[in-house]
Amino acid sequence: MNIQLQNKQNVQFNSASMSDLVFLLLIFFMITSTLVAPNAINLLLPRSNSGKQLASRNIEVYIDADKNYYVNPTSHQSTPIAYEELLPALQDAAANDNSENKSIVLRADKTVPIENVVALMDVLNQLNDEYEEADRYKIVLATEAK
Repeated sequence: MNIQLQNKQNVQFNSASMSDLVFLLLIFFMITSTLVAPNAINLLLPRSNSGKQLASRNIEVYIDADKNYYVNPTSHQSTPIAYEELLPALQDAAANDNSENKSIVLRADKTVPIENVVALMDVLNQLNDEYEEADRYKIVLATEAK
């Protein structure tokens, strides 16, 4: 006696919707990765064990491996500034700074000699001579977290 079942089940997996999902995820991550650009200039920052992060970024100064200075660079405007033009550029940035926390974030490549960092500190001291004690800028060295 041969009994046949009338309810046969299809055990195949339909993967058409899975490829659509993977494609949409790929597009999402490609778009969001281009929007997230923490550094306008590619630098190798020194490492630090401290986990502290700044809440706001007031003025940013970059020193790249070729010892070029940049003040508040953006992705579409990142031309190097000569050392002689550093003080007027910082004065312009300070004039546009409305934050309470007066700080300059220094992002120096780890191959930059300390004399270039000290030169920037000298320019910062010249900038601070124009301000009262409470309104003076402080320098913060940016590092890469472990």
